[in-house]
Amino acid sequence: MTAISHCFETLARNRECALIPFITAGDPDMATTAEALRILDRSGADIIELGVPYSDPLADGPVIQAAATRALQRGTTLDQVLEMVKATTPSLRSPIILFTYYNPILNRGIEKFLQQIAAAGVAGLVVPDLPLEEAANLLEPAAQAGIDVTLLIAPTSSSERIEAIARASQGFIYLVSVTGVTGMRSQMETRVSDLLKQIRSVTDKPIGVGFGISQPEQARQVRDWGADAAIVGSAFVKRLNADTPQQGLNEIASFCQSLKQAIATSYKLG
Repeated sequence: MTAISHCFETLARNRECALIPFITAGDPDMATTAEALRILDRSGADIIELGVPYSDPLADGPVIQAAATRALQRGTTLDQVLEMVKATTPSLRSPIILFTYYNPILNRGIEKFLQQIAAAGVAGLVVPDLPLEEAANLLEPAAQAGIDVTLLIAPTSSSERIEAIARASQGFIYLVSVTGVTGMRSQMETRVSDLLKQIRSVTDKPIGVGFGISQPEQARQVRDWGADAAIVGSAFVKRLNADTPQQGLNEIASFCQSLKQAIATSYKLG
């Protein structure tokens, strides 16, 4: 059993919803990123998603795009990110998922990339521009390397595509709550509830909901709709981009605690 599957299984036994915060590596700097991982880990995160800065982040909204730009301007590289992760993961309870685009993986070579991230202690991958039709090229070697590749389901996906993605996805299924890029929304779209039911009808894999959750009340809402995880990105990235690194770390700690508290009570009581 992979670290991510084990995490979800443990939470399911306790009828708990997972909290998955996202931050961008290298923003504001690598030392702060390492400390942010440790703080999130002890502030209620169950799994942590770490974005690798990329110059053409098609799925990212303005907050995460700006963070990636700042990190790249500081000279952040994939090798630096992996070096930091390797040094930090031994002290973490939460599995780390890398959020990266497909091009850097192909440029490095799929096998080499997977070997390097596995050696760094990475447990999973989210590759937002990986088409289902090419997913097997990554999924099969990733499984051999002990890395879960989690696939995304868009709100516009057909029933046939939803079933195919649910069948192929590893670790859990990432349901995108909105049509468009990442970012903070004032309220969750009610169709997420119907999409969760639709996905649940074809798989028993855990389902995480992301893109748009920015408040504890929204995290609680997706939990009440039946999600197994609330994935929160831009709201963390924005808080970490404070006047000083320490202020940013303090802000993500309190925000993480408030999110976890909001979803901590038992759910799926039906």
